[in-house]
Amino acid sequence: MKKLVECVPNFSEGRRPEVIDAIVKEILTVAGVKLLDKEMDKDHNRAVVTFIGEPEPVKQAAFKAIAKATQLIDMEKHKGEHPRIGATDVVPFVPISGTTMQECVILARQLGQEVADKIGIPVYLYEAAATRTERQNLAEIRKGEYEGLKQEIQTNPERKPDFGPSRLHPTAGAVAMGARMPLIAYNVYLGTRDVTIAKKIASAIRFAAGGYRYVKALGFEIKERGLVQVSMNLVNYQGTPIFRVFETIKREAARHGVPIISSEVVGLTPADALYDVADFYLQLENFRKEQVLETKLLDLERGADKSIHDFLNEVASSAPTPGGGSVSALAGSLASALSAMVCNLTIGKAKYEAYREELTSVLQKANQLQIELEELIILDSESFEAVMQAMKLPKSTPEEVAKREKSLEEAYRKATSVPLQVMEKSLQALELAQITAEKGNLNSVSDAGVAALLGQAAVQGAYFNVMINLPSLKDHDFKSQVQTRAEEINKQALELAQRTINAVREQLGCPKDT
Repeated sequence: MKKLVECVPNFSEGRRPEVIDAIVKEILTVAGVKLLDKEMDKDHNRAVVTFIGEPEPVKQAAFKAIAKATQLIDMEKHKGEHPRIGATDVVPFVPISGTTMQECVILARQLGQEVADKIGIPVYLYEAAATRTERQNLAEIRKGEYEGLKQEIQTNPERKPDFGPSRLHPTAGAVAMGARMPLIAYNVYLGTRDVTIAKKIASAIRFAAGGYRYVKALGFEIKERGLVQVSMNLVNYQGTPIFRVFETIKREAARHGVPIISSEVVGLTPADALYDVADFYLQLENFRKEQVLETKLLDLERGADKSIHDFLNEVASSAPTPGGGSVSALAGSLASALSAMVCNLTIGKAKYEAYREELTSVLQKANQLQIELEELIILDSESFEAVMQAMKLPKSTPEEVAKREKSLEEAYRKATSVPLQVMEKSLQALELAQITAEKGNLNSVSDAGVAALLGQAAVQGAYFNVMINLPSLKDHDFKSQVQTRAEEINKQALELAQRTINAVREQLGCPKDT
């Protein structure tokens, strides 16, 4: 599986298409980078560009985009509804496939240092890349916006950037860089010119004011349309789905005697977020995303139609892949699937109504983990195959030896990182198994127990695969970090699995001496 990272820079320009076109043109000069989307908003005076590729080319493209925006956008002349601190306001990196959040954090920090050193723009790190807890929240960094930050950055030690000078760039201001999961930019338009209503509703739903955990919201007047807008970032669509936010806004708007005119998604959104909306409003029974024709066709193209029989035969063959790493990922995926099954057998039953909301959340997480671990089955095999290919490289000259050693180091690094991802996700699967064992349908408690056993096997199996690859690595810092984290996860998994298994045995009335 190819390593893919998405980058979604936001630029403080929404009224001059030629400026954004020039920035996009600069992005596409980097080989291997593909443009996914670009959106401009005149009222916000802001543009969102989305591109994707392998990590290093994406980082290069982001730097080029920032450099071009610095040439073309002057913050001294910028006016718009949306909060901002710079010409390139935010640059988030998003892991898509074959990459981890930590890799995106490293990208953000490397790019931040480069932008500060070469362009002279102060850089703040946010979300997962943040070096200070309060800066995980982008709103904290944007406090006072460009105009307020101009003085604060020079006089207030709390506003000191992570990289670069403690003064704004004369035209480009500052930039926030981070790493995050896929975010949905979602707006709802209300049939009124009274912006105070939009602001009140935004306050009611955003987390910072006591609303939904994964919602950031503001109220704006859209003068051109004679409407107001509740503008949102949904930072975890599984934790707070689109339909829940929409229904709350509709209810709050009705209290003010205001209708909803329309809503919109800005930029790209994961298909699962829309499946959730369809499932909710159509009240579908036992809906699976595999029922969507395009999804099924895509799965077929990826080889997802391979049967269990085929996979088992491949494992049993003399080929070195798929091996224990892929089997561990499969065990983790099965653990997640069993937890999802227990949730599906519990949700909707009156006896368990008190747990409906929590188990609905568990179900969403379990479904996502099942998919992610299924992808790691393939990725583990691919990572080991890369090691074998690197071993076959020639080593007749010093140059060939150096190239081979570099390729081997990169391949072993990936072959170590993949099972560590399996450990991380299988630990999450174990956490879900514990919840389903405690709060799920009693008739399915044995299934929750099997989920815990599989989760434990997945973590320990992946741990063995981490440990067997570590001695081949030369980067001692990386080895130390990976081993420390692997030991932490393994310890947590053993304790969690034992607690869950003991709870299941007690509910089943198993003899204590067996």
